Amino acid sequence: MSSTYGTLFKISTFGESHGPAIGVVIDGCPAGVDFNTDFIQAELDRRKPGQSRITTQRREADEFEVLSGVFEGKTQGTPIALVIRNTDQRSKDYGHIAEQFRPSHADYTYTAKYGSRDYRGGGRSSARETAARVAAGAVAKLLLAHQGIQIQAYVSQVGKLKLGKPYQELDLSQTETNAVRCPDAEMAGQMFQYIDETRKKGDSIGGVVDCVITGVPAGWGEPVFDKLHAELGKAMLGINAVKGFEYGSGFAGVELYGSDHNDAFYTDETGKVRTRTNLSGGIQGGISNGEPIYFRTAFKPVATIMQDQESVDVHGQPAVVSGKGRHDPCVVPRAVPIVEAMAALVLADMYLRNLAARL
Repeated sequence: MSSTYGTLFKISTFGESHGPAIGVVIDGCPAGVDFNTDFIQAELDRRKPGQSRITTQRREADEFEVLSGVFEGKTQGTPIALVIRNTDQRSKDYGHIAEQFRPSHADYTYTAKYGSRDYRGGGRSSARETAARVAAGAVAKLLLAHQGIQIQAYVSQVGKLKLGKPYQELDLSQTETNAVRCPDAEMAGQMFQYIDETRKKGDSIGGVVDCVITGVPAGWGEPVFDKLHAELGKAMLGINAVKGFEYGSGFAGVELYGSDHNDAFYTDETGKVRTRTNLSGGIQGGISNGEPIYFRTAFKPVATIMQDQESVDVHGQPAVVSGKGRHDPCVVPRAVPIVEAMAALVLADMYLRNLAARL
């Protein structure tokens, strides 16, 4: 099972949802990066469960421990090992599915691949694993901060409720002011109510997380097979429950003529080459062009719902799966820091790789 991502800035995560701990080993982080523990913990707090009644009520502090790679507040250039203890597992909540497959969950496919599975909370397939990614992504953000790079994700859609505004018209500083993490207060209120009503019905709903990255200079990205947008897409599609990814004009771009879609170049007053529009989403030819990078990631409704569903068991016999346990009725509020973390890991890797691009 592959649990490693990256070429130079590389991470390997470990642990299961109901095991003693989860964690990550970061290899390739340069020495001398300020290791801000408060910032890393704050990032984990944005993802942790139990934040409001529209998230899972599992209670985890998600406090991390540093096992290696940091000395006197600085990274040492050696592997950084971080661990997060699991403290609020309720494995008994999953005894009823020990031999049953939850519809649209990874239960069946993991069994088909490995011949067995950890049914306690989904084991390795659980989104609990993403806490390790957020911790690693926080370290990547600290590295990128030295280059003036900022990554801001936010919820733009829940079910059929759409924000309907481009990021340029939003005050993204308002994203963290509400439980949904939507930067529009009125829409955030509607989304919260919708998710809460869905939760009360024992159902789930999907949504979309948008992300904007500023400060990336022109030239990052590795053609031909490691294009910047391809790596971002891979990173996002590797997040639990993700069903779609688009950047720049995305699928809507097919409706435009080339004369409308092309981003015209000009030189600004500082002598920097810019584009008058940004339908390319900050990436051309798989390489950053210096404009803001923006993309959208679609999340499906959570597979585990509090309703009876038809299924089969490990013997292939018909079964009815009854929803139990603690689950998010909508993942997107807690997915915002995960999207940011995975984007940071991609950019940290591309930053280091680009240092060897030319003499």
